[in-house]
Amino acid sequence: MHDARKAGKSRRWIDGEQFDRPFHGMRAPRVDDADADADDFELARQQILRSASHWSLHMHRTEYFSHLTAAIIWDLPLPAWGALSRELHVSSPGRATRMQGATGHQVRPSLVTIVTDPKHGLRVTNPATTWAMLAVMLRHPYDVVAVGDAIVRTPRIPGPNGRVEHPPLGSIARLAAAMMAGRRVGVRTLREALPLVRPGAASRPETWARLTLVDAGLPEPLLDFDVYDDRGTFVGCVDLVYPEWKIAIEYEGDQHRTDPVQWQRDIEKHEKLADIGWRVVRVPRNQLFLEPGVFIGRVRALLRSRG
Repeated sequence: MHDARKAGKSRRWIDGEQFDRPFHGMRAPRVDDADADADDFELARQQILRSASHWSLHMHRTEYFSHLTAAIIWDLPLPAWGALSRELHVSSPGRATRMQGATGHQVRPSLVTIVTDPKHGLRVTNPATTWAMLAVMLRHPYDVVAVGDAIVRTPRIPGPNGRVEHPPLGSIARLAAAMMAGRRVGVRTLREALPLVRPGAASRPETWARLTLVDAGLPEPLLDFDVYDDRGTFVGCVDLVYPEWKIAIEYEGDQHRTDPVQWQRDIEKHEKLADIGWRVVRVPRNQLFLEPGVFIGRVRALLRSRG
């Protein structure tokens, strides 16, 4: 706002309806999300990214984004409440900010690695540090593992001619280094989560599905598994799989239902799997998160019938 007054703009123009007021003394072009084709979580995420961009214009040289805000900048999986709070998390080695709209943290420099993220150009904790900081904020231990899974995952195009899309955001070694960087609140949660991190989970629900089965005493399924028939023809890539028993487990998120191309692709893949003797367990959201006993029972019964 000070810059606008120096440029000769009137106070009425500065306070006009064309601007939002993201923080005290700051104006930004108003963005209308009313018609955006996104759910509440995605709208909140977009707003946080805009707020972080606005904050960065006047960010102190010692400040950086951390915790839930860093997770959103890196596009790491969070439960819905992680974005819907819409608060920025800003850390510094010195006095924590008290500006409205942000939660300030004072953090020892030895506990963090700070980088500039390549997509948004924001000063932020690196992915491994972000994972370590989230241990005290995420309410369920599965979500701590899910963030770790997302960091070490190597996105790829499945099939015989597949390729790696881009390198992972981090590694098990980097997660371990962040965990052991010094005295950190939540280190017990991190120590329990680290051995459970796997590189194949493509989403938070896939992590939850794997851990739900393991905690129920069932064998740990493989992740991101390419299935081929007896002639070596590629059939499809499966979220979770027991190859010995030819059991595929697929999480059915909303995009599988609302995207007609994805819906058709799923139908064709599941039919091909059935043709070569595989059984597919399709897991809807409510069953995984609200009725896990039903999901566990279905998989246990199928393993027994095929054992």
